Amino acid sequence: MKKKKSLTTRCAMARTLNVIGEWWSLLIIREALAGVTRFSDFQRNLGAAKNIVSLRLKTLVEQGILEMVPAANGSAYQEYRPTDKCRALMPVLVALAQWGRDHLFEAGESCVVPLDARDKLPLDRIELRSSRGDPLKVEEVLIR
Repeated sequence: MKKKKSLTTRCAMARTLNVIGEWWSLLIIREALAGVTRFSDFQRNLGAAKNIVSLRLKTLVEQGILEMVPAANGSAYQEYRPTDKCRALMPVLVALAQWGRDHLFEAGESCVVPLDARDKLPLDRIELRSSRGDPLKVEEVLIR
């Protein structure tokens, strides 16, 4: 089935998935937030084909999630840096990682988990909260 792209839909989730919903895009965002800046490092770390990495990086730059800047070492290369828009995706990545750890790994099986950089301990669970700060159950959330 061909994916229908629409940046005019009223559904925030659909618009978001149009921009970052591709497998490689989220992994590139993960790498960028971990400090990767060079095309060759994205390509090597992910093991993705150059044309895939190139296309996804181009889209992420066009959408303002990454920006291209001159290389920090003064060379002729360009680097990709996360923008505020990119950094705002960290809770999404953490939630995906927490869900994956809970539902896709056997008990005792090791996996990479997001850690607090200072304490090197796993992050608290991301949870849904009301505008008053109260925890919410799934049944208490409306998507309209």
